[in-house]
Amino acid sequence: MTPFTEDVIKIIRNIPAGKVMTYGQIAGLAGSPRAARQVVRILHSMSRKHELPWHRVINAQGQIALRDEESFEEQRLNLETEGVDVGLQGKIDLERFQWNPEIAET
Repeated sequence: MTPFTEDVIKIIRNIPAGKVMTYGQIAGLAGSPRAARQVVRILHSMSRKHELPWHRVINAQGQIALRDEESFEEQRLNLETEGVDVGLQGKIDLERFQWNPEIAET
C-alpha cells in the first residue's frame, strides 16, 4: 500500500460522525491535491476491508456524487442518521457540515 493510500484511509477513518469531507480535500491533506479521483478509487476498493465511513465523503460542490439510486439513498440515509441535513439532489451545506482537521486540531 502506498503512503498516499495509507494517509487517505487514515483521514477518512477520522472523519467524525455528523461531518463530511470532499474527495479533493482528502487528496490535498494526503499530499496530492490533484488526486481526488484516486480518493474515489480507494473508497470504492477499500471501504469494506478497512470499515471506512465512506458515506462522509462527498464532492467539491457539497453533493452526494453517487449516481446509482440505491447507493445514493444509502449515503443520504447514513448522513441524515448522523444529523447531516441533506437537501435536494443530495446537497449538503459545507459551511455547516464540512470537517476541517487543521482547524479542529488547533
